[in-house]
Amino acid sequence: MLDRYKTVRAFGSKEIVIKKSRFIGYGRPVATEDEAIRFIDEIKKLHWNATHNCSAYMIGERDEIQKQSDDGEPSGTAGKPILEVIKNQGLKNVAIVVTRYFGGIMLGAGGLVRAYTDGAVAAIEAAESITKVLHQEVFVEVEYTWLGKLENELRNRGMRMGETQFTDKVVLLCLPEAKDTDAFVAWMTDLTQGQGLVTNGEQVYFIEGE
Repeated sequence: MLDRYKTVRAFGSKEIVIKKSRFIGYGRPVATEDEAIRFIDEIKKLHWNATHNCSAYMIGERDEIQKQSDDGEPSGTAGKPILEVIKNQGLKNVAIVVTRYFGGIMLGAGGLVRAYTDGAVAAIEAAESITKVLHQEVFVEVEYTWLGKLENELRNRGMRMGETQFTDKVVLLCLPEAKDTDAFVAWMTDLTQGQGLVTNGEQVYFIEGE
């Protein structure tokens, strides 16, 4: 799993008008190619009477899946510019559709490339670009006498925390960045003088800054 990557937060759409043609950009995060295809089909059904519904998506840790569609526009003037916007913004696991309603004025190849580029940028702005950071669940089980000290140390370090469990002992759920896991475990072991039971859980992504 990647330590961090950029994607979009959620579904979003934004409309722009260029020489009387309406371009509506749609963007959303997708985890699989099937999800991307379903999203594109949904927009096509929504805008069944549009002149074009052009699209692109890029999926995978190493961008293994990259697809684009001009949907009837001249080759290379729509799908490719949309895909290039995804690449240039460094996004992963994203699908974009730019719907066009022709306004009666021909844009030419260069004009189409600029229009679909602007439509894709609008879609990403609406869907909101974010960075996801991989974190590691680390459970620290200690006697109650350690609670105050650990909470103070963790608070001073600005550690992301999950829900604390209170049973016969205290179990703190700490969420360091995955790349810092070994150092964090060593710190916890040292801080509790080896009396804490430190175990790893799952790895989860959180949005940077939230």
